[in-house]
Amino acid sequence: MALERGLSNRHVQLISIGGAIGTGLFLASGKSIELAGPSILLVYLIVGFFIFLIMRALGELLLSNLDCHSFVDLAEHYLGKRAGFITGWTYWFCWISVAMSDLTATGIYMRYWLPDMPQWVPAFIVLLSLMALNLLSVKLFGEIEFWLALIKILAIVALIIIGGYMIVTQMDFGTHQASFKNLYRFDGFFPKGWVGFILAFQLAVFSFTGVELVGLTAGETKDPEKVLPKAINNIPIRILLFYIGSLAVIMSVHPWKMIDPSKSPFVTVFSTIGIAGAATMVNFVVISSSISACNSAIFSTSRMLYGLAENNHAGTRFAKVNERKVPSNALYLSSVVIALTVVLNYVMPSHVFNLIAGISTACFLFIWAVILVCHLRYLKVTKETNGTRPKFKLPFGRIANYTSLVFLALIVVILGILPDTRISLIITPLWFISLYVIFNLKFKSVSFEHNQTLNDQE
Repeated sequence: MALERGLSNRHVQLISIGGAIGTGLFLASGKSIELAGPSILLVYLIVGFFIFLIMRALGELLLSNLDCHSFVDLAEHYLGKRAGFITGWTYWFCWISVAMSDLTATGIYMRYWLPDMPQWVPAFIVLLSLMALNLLSVKLFGEIEFWLALIKILAIVALIIIGGYMIVTQMDFGTHQASFKNLYRFDGFFPKGWVGFILAFQLAVFSFTGVELVGLTAGETKDPEKVLPKAINNIPIRILLFYIGSLAVIMSVHPWKMIDPSKSPFVTVFSTIGIAGAATMVNFVVISSSISACNSAIFSTSRMLYGLAENNHAGTRFAKVNERKVPSNALYLSSVVIALTVVLNYVMPSHVFNLIAGISTACFLFIWAVILVCHLRYLKVTKETNGTRPKFKLPFGRIANYTSLVFLALIVVILGILPDTRISLIITPLWFISLYVIFNLKFKSVSFEHNQTLNDQE
């Protein structure tokens, strides 16, 4: 049996939104505002532009060959078997790390209500619950993501409406008034100079990790030719509304200097107008966001392992699906590996999140680069064979690819500059070296056995 095409248009649209909105917006935006001030709006605009180009490249690749259901298929088809092996296992590891960091975050957020509860307890409960739900059907996964993403959207829309009312009425807070002038009134639009502006890119990129998940749903979408282009083309609108719109409202209501980087700016805005329990409300939204990301991670890791097995990069047992057409064996193994975060939260609760999040960001940059390189190879093959590109294609072709690759390389440099991410950047290459060695050992062994068989027959 093959995977079930059980995801409808509304599921994919909300999955794409959920992939573009993470805990980075609700929590890390305070830190990014501290780094760059109002210029963080330009940072998100630039990052969002390149994310859109990468997603257009991915969309064209998938729609040009619907037999390719994952990054493993794309990388192996255009770059060879070794690239497929390394890319597939790296993307699997990306989402393993996302699940680990979000389960950790869930445990931390739950302590707001239950301060005496060890953070590994809610992490373990959430993991078991999501694994059980994902075993039932892909449609149920879509439903869970639909409602969790809806919670995030409603929170942002509420912020924009309430903040917009404050700005229009120029609400007076004693020390300042709500106004769009606050975006440049305090030390200008670039108050931290170019250094703060550039360093803020790392946090913005981290906020978008996982947006390419919509591409992984292609194999389980009922009408990919119609659904995928719509989901990808809507990304710029969502970036403008959810990221730039909400942050512009926040900094117009409260000058960037008055925003506490250790707290969620959403809490600050809701608390300002006297909404009772604002912190509790935002904490609920943030927990929903982390559970949503973890749910996406469990889904994607199981599908990646399924794809690896289909391509002979993992054991054949992981290519099997249950009676509900869910790759249950792949789901079990991924969940067991993710469960290591429960142990880590027990042993070193205060250091888990930053380390895993940094490694995750570095690995996602690699995946995005592979998408662009695959698209370059695809353009070359199409030109050599006089092939026809689909209507949904990457604008500016090669120029867009090379420019995006340069942008990703600059982000890697920034990761090396920042102390919080430098350690993760140093550790990450060990993963790629290990995969390279494993691949060579695995297929050298297969080749030796094949040659030995031929010699015996002679």
